[in-house]
Amino acid sequence: MKRINQLLLIVLPAALLFGCPAKPVKQEGVAVEERGAGLEGGVTQGAGGDGTFAGTELDDPSSPLAKRLIYFEFDSSEVRSEFRFTVSAHARYLSQNPEAAVTLEGHADERGSREYNLALGERRANAVRSLLLAEGAASAQIQTVSYGEEKPVADGHDETAWSQNRRVEIVYTRR
Repeated sequence: MKRINQLLLIVLPAALLFGCPAKPVKQEGVAVEERGAGLEGGVTQGAGGDGTFAGTELDDPSSPLAKRLIYFEFDSSEVRSEFRFTVSAHARYLSQNPEAAVTLEGHADERGSREYNLALGERRANAVRSLLLAEGAASAQIQTVSYGEEKPVADGHDETAWSQNRRVEIVYTRR
């Protein structure tokens, strides 16, 4: 499992950089649309051969919208201050692009019972949802799901791994 996660961490960013088809892909029996695929947005400046970035704001690595992970403290669902700008940027994008939608995937580290961690992941996703709504995103654009401890990105059993697993992932889709 650890090798698969490491391979995914290498392959997925490369696939996103070099372009993936905008069709849904199968992942563990669930159809998932590629992040940012097919969504319209403004042309932004960035790292292109001629000094410009020709993709959407969602694809621009220098855009605050490229940040789609919100991390949390142990046993907390309060959005940390350093992630509020990121959430605000996504809220602005959603309010300006009504065809865009997000799924907020809540996660927890391995400590605590399965039921507790599912509830904690849900509280975390709902905390990000509340901020998005307060900043102008529409309720119909936001879905939440909790995976609890079931989808860790780090396999260790220490604070370094746990801190990476306490997160909400912002996943863009179309409505």
